Formats: sequence, C-alpha cells, structure tokens
Amino acid sequence: MNFVKSYEMNRLLNILFIDDDVIEVMKFNRVLDKLNLNHKVIEANNAKEALSILKNKDIIPDLIILDLKMPEINGVEFLRIVKNDDGLKRIPLVVFTTSNDLHDILKCYEIGVSGYMLKHLKYEDYEIIVEKTLNYWSCNELT
Repeated sequence: MNFVKSYEMNRLLNILFIDDDVIEVMKFNRVLDKLNLNHKVIEANNAKEALSILKNKDIIPDLIILDLKMPEINGVEFLRIVKNDDGLKRIPLVVFTTSNDLHDILKCYEIGVSGYMLKHLKYEDYEIIVEKTLNYWSCNELT
C-alpha cells in the first residue's frame, strides 16, 4: 500500500495581499511577474477592505499576506479578527513588514500568525523571501 499522498507541487494559490503602500503592492506583483509565479492575487489597500473581501466569500484565499502598519485597523488587530472567526482562522496568514520589533513578532505569533517576514530594503533579498514563502505555501498540505 502506498501511503504517500500525491499532490501537485507548486500549485497556484489565491493570495489576499493586504498593504496600504502602493509601492509595496507593485513590488510584490513585480516579483511574481519576474519569477513567473502565476498565483491569483487579490489586493486590499487596508484591513477593512480585506475583511469585506473575506466576508463576501466569493474567493476564500489559500494564503493571506499582510503588512502590520496600516491605518484604521492595524495588522495585529486584523490578525485577532481573523483568528477569532471560525470560518477564517485556518487560512495561513503571513506578515510582511518592516518592523523587526520583538514585541510585534511575539504578539503576532501569540495570536496565531503562520509566518513573520521582514520586507528587506534590498530588492534581491525581498525577492528571495517572497519566492520561498510562496513556494512553501504552494505545496503545503493545509492550503
């Protein structure tokens, strides 16, 4: 008997990308284009807009990527909302932020974030982080 589950390596993901910085959104999409990663990206300019997308339930993302520093509802508050919702709490959620503050990192992991990545200033480093993150989640059994 073969107990190895077969699955498609690097399958395409539905990604909800939440960032209020237009340049960061463009940078993320540029990396996907450059690496020929054809994941479907749903963009939200802030956490409030992202919550509307999630409540609409037209598309349930396989992965949520968000920034911490956003107006109105910040990333930590968004995490709490999602992780307290039985319909959403199992969606993997990765923080992409410039904050390397230990308090922010610990708070996010306490709430239940799946990963915490720093947005590197050097484009090549950012590209590597995006590629590794998406490659991991595109073959993960949870998504």
